[in-house]
Amino acid sequence: MQNQIKNKIHVMKMFKHLLLTIVIFLINFLEVNAQKNIEINVQQKGEVFDHYWSKAVGAGRANEALRAGWLEQLEQVQKKCGFEYVRFHGLFHDDMFPVIEERGKIVYNWQYIDDVFDRMLDLNVRPFVELAFLPTSMAAENSKTVFWWKAKITPADDSFEKWHDLVKAFTQHCVDRYGIEEVRTWYFEVWNEPNLYPLFWDGTKSQYFELYKQSALAVKSVDNSLKIGGPSTSNFVPDSRFDGEVTDDKASENVFNTDDINALEWHGVWIEDFLKYCKKEKLPVDFVSTHPYPTDYAFNPETGKGKGLTRFVHSTKLDLEWLNRTIAKSDYPNAEIHLTEWNTSPSSRDDMHDRLPAAAYIVKTNLDCIGLTKSLAFWTFTDIFEEKGGASSIFHGGFGMINFQGLVKPSYHAYRMLHQLGDQKLYKDDFLFVSKKTSDGAIVALAYNYPQEYENAVPSGTDKREEGTIKKMNFSLKGLNAGAMFEIEVLDKDYGNIYNFWEAMGKPEPPTREEIKVMKSYANTMKKIFVNADENGVLTIDREITPWSVVLIKQVN
Repeated sequence: MQNQIKNKIHVMKMFKHLLLTIVIFLINFLEVNAQKNIEINVQQKGEVFDHYWSKAVGAGRANEALRAGWLEQLEQVQKKCGFEYVRFHGLFHDDMFPVIEERGKIVYNWQYIDDVFDRMLDLNVRPFVELAFLPTSMAAENSKTVFWWKAKITPADDSFEKWHDLVKAFTQHCVDRYGIEEVRTWYFEVWNEPNLYPLFWDGTKSQYFELYKQSALAVKSVDNSLKIGGPSTSNFVPDSRFDGEVTDDKASENVFNTDDINALEWHGVWIEDFLKYCKKEKLPVDFVSTHPYPTDYAFNPETGKGKGLTRFVHSTKLDLEWLNRTIAKSDYPNAEIHLTEWNTSPSSRDDMHDRLPAAAYIVKTNLDCIGLTKSLAFWTFTDIFEEKGGASSIFHGGFGMINFQGLVKPSYHAYRMLHQLGDQKLYKDDFLFVSKKTSDGAIVALAYNYPQEYENAVPSGTDKREEGTIKKMNFSLKGLNAGAMFEIEVLDKDYGNIYNFWEAMGKPEPPTREEIKVMKSYANTMKKIFVNADENGVLTIDREITPWSVVLIKQVN
């Protein structure tokens, strides 16, 4: 009897697989043929949209911002990717010396923070201020810690009063140093992922809410127009593990046994409770922040808990739609949405962060989520990042879009290309986005190939996934000046894909100075082609896009 049941299940699985194969074939067939008839009039008035992907980006911790390499890479991504804000951990950690005890008295010391903020502002980047972690004098005596640099996360009985005073003094200092008009443009976010007990917050949900209360009262006491928000919680989940005061891991066991995690109903963490608490306490919420990684647990993608629990490519959009609905029906319908961390996974040892497929994922997700959020901050701009300490390899799956040696990854090119888009949308489908610049009318388009057969899982782990279905791109731009010139720039497995190039070199560890120069040149070199509109002002693009490639098409005259 058991064998019969097993055979039936096997047959059903085979039928399901066959049906899925047929559906994918039909979708791809329809996509290819539908593209043959695309005509876009560039003289039409487009739909204005915001470059929310350039609003903010993440980094590791405040002390790393005191390094020359960190600052050099920040300058590069600001110029090429347009990032306006940077968020990082550890602003109040002991290595920034914000609180010093002298002769039994507490003295605030802002020199290290000032140095970081001064240099950032000189590079036209503002701080997205994360208020964390606890200075030793404010933490419990035997406080738990996180990261190798031992950030303190356990509050003492008197922590909240001391924290209020620290945040108020810090905020007042920022206003005194940089001026109220400048600081009104900043964001003050309370803590980082406090729901992950006891990883980032060795306290209860209620204690975090009290921390938010004291932070909000402190910031607003300096100036009521300054922006405060939270709860800065981690991944969306499909279960009740975060419903109580502390994490209940047992409540998440079912998700590890489900056949299709994308069929589950995912929701944000603590957000509804947070908004209800703030209403009850009459607290301000200028923005809601959370981290919609498209995975469940932060995991080792090779083995360990969470293997295979990668949601499909549409998950970020679904999460943002849930968040918009939740905020709209709350007492804070005008609160901005800021996703202050996001990447293909929350693991700083995920090989996919270094590889080509991440770029297609970044472009697709950001274009699909236009209008749903104020920011989606990529975590992080640099591999000068030490949550797990230093890495043994120059390419170790680090979060950064630039590695420690300054070699740009495909993720960097994804943001560089997104930044070049105009501000009016003329056309969008599942792999083509055409825009126009209001300033000069120039046309800029982005095309990408996120293969249909991989849409059920965001790329992760060591699987290169550079295979897949080739897409056909065939469209015409009408209404151009005769002879208008366009540059076609291609990021694919052979251009701008530094990991494959390093691999072909034999993976030198560490590379020589000369090897680094060669790799930097390769990493920044794209395939480029120039084409012109015909005498009737029509430009026809008819080419194939290889799997995971990203193509920038921009008018140059």
